[in-house]
Amino acid sequence: MSSFPLETASDRRLRQREKARRTILDASEEMLVSDGYEHFSMRKLAARCGYTAPTIYHYFGHKPGLLDTLVELRMNQLVEEMRSVPVGSDPVANVRQLFTAFARWGIENPTHYQLLTARRDPDLAPLPSEQVAREILEGPIVQLAQQGRLAQNFETTRQVFWALLHGSVELHRTRPDVEWSPQLIDVALEALIHGLVLPESR
Repeated sequence: MSSFPLETASDRRLRQREKARRTILDASEEMLVSDGYEHFSMRKLAARCGYTAPTIYHYFGHKPGLLDTLVELRMNQLVEEMRSVPVGSDPVANVRQLFTAFARWGIENPTHYQLLTARRDPDLAPLPSEQVAREILEGPIVQLAQQGRLAQNFETTRQVFWALLHGSVELHRTRPDVEWSPQLIDVALEALIHGLVLPESR
């Protein structure tokens, strides 16, 4: 006689529900990465994932709800990755740690990263996880600005660092034929820090 409990009807429905949600979300991510938000439709998604449009609407409500669920899921993975980074009182060290973790997550998860950085409908409200990720990543720059240690204004500094991070990840994703240096991100970050961050006053 088996010692494992038998699956109940409720357990089976829950398992089937989770399988359906996962299948729909995976298919949605593939479509968004390949076709973009502009060409995404529930009809195309239904044909791709094998579930009917009413089933998709049942699980996610509507198209914006589905897309927000997917982006929020992937963004939360990134947030958890950055929250696991040890940070201290030195904002320059925190820049190195957090920015390196962000770039390496993007390089290791190119499909997820492409989804997170794809252009969303401008009428949609920002996602909560998006704001959290931004606050974590920009926290050290805010601290440096408060200490008067930025050689440029905050917005210019923020954009320069973002250009480095996004560019590095996209180069790895779009040009896998190139043997990128393992030190690329570290060296580039150090160069930016040297050019944009003033020494701590004594």
